[in-house]
Amino acid sequence: MAAVRTSRSRKGRTTGGAGRDGGPLRAVGRVLRSPVRGAGRLIRRLTHAHGAGESGLGKLIELHAVNGAGDVLITVALASTVFFSVPTDEARGRVALYLAITMAPFTLLAPVIGPLIDRIPYGRRAAMASSMGARAVLALVLTGAVAGGGLQLYPAALGVLMCSKAYGVVRSAVVPRLLPRRFSLVKANSRVTLGGLVATGVAAPVGAGLHQLGPRWPLYAACAVFVAGTLLSLSLPKKVDSAKGEEPALLAADPEHLHGPHRRTPGDRPRLALRTVGTSVTHGLVVNASQRVLSGFLLFFLAFLLREHPMSGQSVAVSMGIVGVAAGTGNALGTAVGAWVRSRPPERIIVSVVALVVVAAVLAAAFFGAAMVAVLAGVAGFAQALSKLSLDAMIQRDVPEQVRTSAFARSETTLQMAWVVGGAIGISLPLVGPLGLGVAAVIVGAGWALTARGLLHAATTRGRRHLA
Repeated sequence: MAAVRTSRSRKGRTTGGAGRDGGPLRAVGRVLRSPVRGAGRLIRRLTHAHGAGESGLGKLIELHAVNGAGDVLITVALASTVFFSVPTDEARGRVALYLAITMAPFTLLAPVIGPLIDRIPYGRRAAMASSMGARAVLALVLTGAVAGGGLQLYPAALGVLMCSKAYGVVRSAVVPRLLPRRFSLVKANSRVTLGGLVATGVAAPVGAGLHQLGPRWPLYAACAVFVAGTLLSLSLPKKVDSAKGEEPALLAADPEHLHGPHRRTPGDRPRLALRTVGTSVTHGLVVNASQRVLSGFLLFFLAFLLREHPMSGQSVAVSMGIVGVAAGTGNALGTAVGAWVRSRPPERIIVSVVALVVVAAVLAAAFFGAAMVAVLAGVAGFAQALSKLSLDAMIQRDVPEQVRTSAFARSETTLQMAWVVGGAIGISLPLVGPLGLGVAAVIVGAGWALTARGLLHAATTRGRRHLA
């Protein structure tokens, strides 16, 4: 009897234990959750490494990844509606209308974003959270537009674009506030940008898969992603909103500011023109702007060109995918290389990598073909990433700390406007490959020719000063 009772008690304990553990269903749940938790812990270790967790930079990296994932999900949904769902001629007209309605207003409003940040420096977390929350709502609005073709597509797309660009400007202004010890701004921006690229690469195929379920599903996913981004924005450190010691910066100097900060009068906010800190920053901004023009141009021109004339033996989707992968790989490689070359003069880096783009564009125009188009996309992505990191380094080095945040906001606004101009040029040209890539060579070649001499002279002069 005792043996029977012991056996029953053991069985009861076993059964009870299984009940407490949840039985087979909970076991399956643990198995399914384990990879997710493991991936989460791995991501957190990567984003918070080398002091990024303590400074708050790790959370900004994660926020930028969320931003990139949400934007690409909306892009997948809009591309299927505006671009792929109709014949080429009609698609070109739709995209032209999309550019006119969404990007033209942004070109007019973009110069306001930088000064607005100067006026509300204490609301950076709220500004990023508002950008995320607004895009979550607009993604839901777009679900009706992509399914029924409603007129709300274009104003809602304009809102998404404006919120995305505003986030980019605010994010550039936030990075200097979250630098870990012994972290250069080049390395910090490299980490943030790489996080966004990785998230974009992961979200793009997910969005394409969701689109197979229906045109609304990528937008539902985008809404969920942006809701998470809203909460993550508010969790950033409070020092993000600190504006202690900051002053606004000007991209163009008038006679009053040309030779340095003007004398302050009571009630007057001090200003500093970027030209007063040397020509490297302004020259770097010009050549980066030419590359943003090239980026916008290639995106729209090649999208229509490859749709009309796919690569030999490939479908339209595969042709676009090859170019997209080449550009993304080049961009990621340039971002990774940024930390390795951070001790070299950024002026020389910019001159060197942009020269490569000029050569690649000339060769692609002269020997137009699938391979050369992919090479140009990869080289352009590599150079754009490395040039932007070099521009960030020059701003960190040459612009005084009290105006550095404002300088980042203004420079980012200028680069966004340049991308808009490039997109407009790309949509207006005839779909002739050698002609378009010839225009691309002229665009980036002009930016390089106007700035190369000044950048090299600035680098040489700075080197002599260090030797002296």
